[in-house]
Order: sequence, then structure tokens, then C-alpha cells
Amino acid sequence: MKVGLLTREFPPDVYGGAGVHVEFLARELRALTDLRVHCWGSGPAAGPAAAGVVRHRADPGLDGANDALRTFSVDLAMAAGLADRQLVHSHTWYANLAGHLAKLLYGVPHVMTAHSLEPLRPWKAEQLGGGYALSGWAERTAAEAADAVVAVSHGMREDVLACYPALDPGRVHVIHNGIDTGLYRPDPDTAALVRAGVDPARPYVLFVGRITRQKGVPHLLRAARALDRSVQLVLCAGAPDTPAIDREFRDLVAALGASRDGVVWIPEMLPRPDVIQLLTHAAVFVCPSVYEPLGIVNLEAMACGTAVVASAVGGIPEVVDDGRTGLLVPYAEHGQEAFESALAEALNRVVGDPGAAARMGAAGRERAVSEFGWDRVARRTVDVYEKLLGEG
Repeated sequence: MKVGLLTREFPPDVYGGAGVHVEFLARELRALTDLRVHCWGSGPAAGPAAAGVVRHRADPGLDGANDALRTFSVDLAMAAGLADRQLVHSHTWYANLAGHLAKLLYGVPHVMTAHSLEPLRPWKAEQLGGGYALSGWAERTAAEAADAVVAVSHGMREDVLACYPALDPGRVHVIHNGIDTGLYRPDPDTAALVRAGVDPARPYVLFVGRITRQKGVPHLLRAARALDRSVQLVLCAGAPDTPAIDREFRDLVAALGASRDGVVWIPEMLPRPDVIQLLTHAAVFVCPSVYEPLGIVNLEAMACGTAVVASAVGGIPEVVDDGRTGLLVPYAEHGQEAFESALAEALNRVVGDPGAAARMGAAGRERAVSEFGWDRVARRTVDVYEKLLGEG
């Protein structure tokens, strides 16, 4: 079958969980379908990931315009390039409208994977201004008309149906994110730690993610005031959503660094092998997200044999087995101080018991290997395609 995969992120331009998902899903789908990827970008990438990839840029006539309008211009270009596809599959609101337009224009099924939902991310109004109303409109329009919606967790499925009650529940399928446990696996080397300024001889708490309200980084930085003073805090954090969140983050990092040593901020995006080393040697990985449909980064940490402390939101409890592969911390919007205190307590508990942390890490690796393989994700995705095309 001829499939068009539509996405904003694709190698080498991957900065979030949705991009990681599409990267590895595309790798598996190539063996099962005639796949063409339409993504954002200015030119072809090198290597095997470049085959069958069409890159699009926003219309230059919209330079300086609201980002939502620029996104729609990319969607128009994507839709124009899908005439030979039998089915289209879009990821995130940045590409959902392209999938919807292709469905209308060519009469082909549209599958939409929901990695997050615009109505549940009100802080994006800081980033997009009035464009937030447009991103929400695009997502709603695509979701309600899609032939199938893939939710990356059961929690996400509940959110999809709550946000879009006009959507037939029978069209919403749960297919969890995956992890390549051959790529993400414990790496004994520590050269990347030394390059990043991390002391391999001291335990450290690791965060990897964007500087955004969703990821809860300010909560972590406030919680870190109560971390055991022997522990380092390593922040692989970049791509701030807005100047305001950037300033808040920098101020919190500076204040924390003035009160204790061992605060290491790595603002640039590191090569994947370096991230794997950092994940491997962390005493604990932390995910303080206030909203997270699944949290693929938790799977990455688990695959590297590291215990996880995470907020109990969205699909995270479907990945992190509380007490077995890590600890979950309840989050409530109106109880943020309690969340920060409980987060610090959980981190200190794991760091303070290296034996228990090692057992959690081993159990996490085992779970990642047995339950979250990308081959399984791709096969279940193709099952959805086949049913829509009458081939199943």
C-alpha cells in the first residue's frame, strides 16, 4: 500500500517525542509499505533515513507572519504532493491539516496520531498568540473527520474522547509508543559525561527535555533545592517555547547554582550516543511533566537500565510501573508545592538506595524490551491501515 507519513519533525530535525516516534515508525513501515515521508525542512538528509523523504518549507511570503499561518502553508504544500498515496497518516497539529486536506482532495483515508492535544496545552497561547486558536481548529477539524485516530496511551484515548466528543469511539485506537532497545541500551563509557562537565564519581539526577510548561522543568528546579547535597542535577534542556519561560528557567538555574554545586545545564542538543551515556549512568531519571500523553523519554531511560521518577499524569503510569521500574508522584494543578516536595522526596529516596535503584533499572530494561518494540508498533499501525483499505 502507498502511504504518506506527514510530520513536522524528521531526522536530522528531531527535537521531541513525536519526532522520535515518527523516525522509528518510518524505519519499520518501510519494510511493510510503500512509504513516502513529507516533513518540514530545507533539503535532503544524508543516510538511509533520507530515502523517500520530501521536505517542505513555509511560504516565504509569510515570513514574519504568525507561526500557525506559516504551518498551514506547509500543510498546503504537503497536501499537493500526496496525489499518488492510498492513505495518509499525520502526526501533531503541524501536519494534521495536510492529512485532512488530502482526505478531502483525493478521497483517501486519513489516520491521525494524537501525541498531545491542543485543548490540554493552554500555555501554548504564550507561544502562538492568536495562532493557538488556529492550531486548535486544525486539530479538531482533522480529528473529528479522521478515519482513524491513534492514541499513544489509554490515558490519551480518554483525553481524545473528552476533548472531541463528536468523534466515534470506535475510530480511536491505542498503540503505545515504542523504543529501540538495541540502540537504547546501557553504555559503560563515560566520555560524554566528562565532556558535558558531569562528575562520573558523583550520583546525578538527569532531566532530558524541552524548556516548556508541559515538561514541568520549573517544578524540578524548585524541588532540587531539597535534593541531597551530594547529588548533581544534570539538565539536558533547550528549545524554550517563549522568551518568558526561557528567562524563568535561567533565573531558577542561576539561583539553584548559587546555593549548591553540581548543577550542570547542557542547552545544546547532544548526539544520541551522548544522551544514552548520560541516561545509563544517572542515579535516577526524572520526568516532572504536568501533561504527558506517554513520555517516550521515560522508555529511553528504562531501556538504558535507569530507574525513573515521574509525575503520575497522562500515559506515564502505563510506562513507569510504580515501585517496580521507578516511582510515580501525584500531580495536581492546585497543589504544586506539594508536588515539588514529593518529587524531591522521591528523588532522594531512589538516589539514597542504590541497590533498589539498580533493581528498578533492570526491571525497566526488561519491560522496555518485552513490551515496547517498534516492530510491534508498526505491525499494529499497518493493521489499522489494512482495515481502512479493506485489506485486513
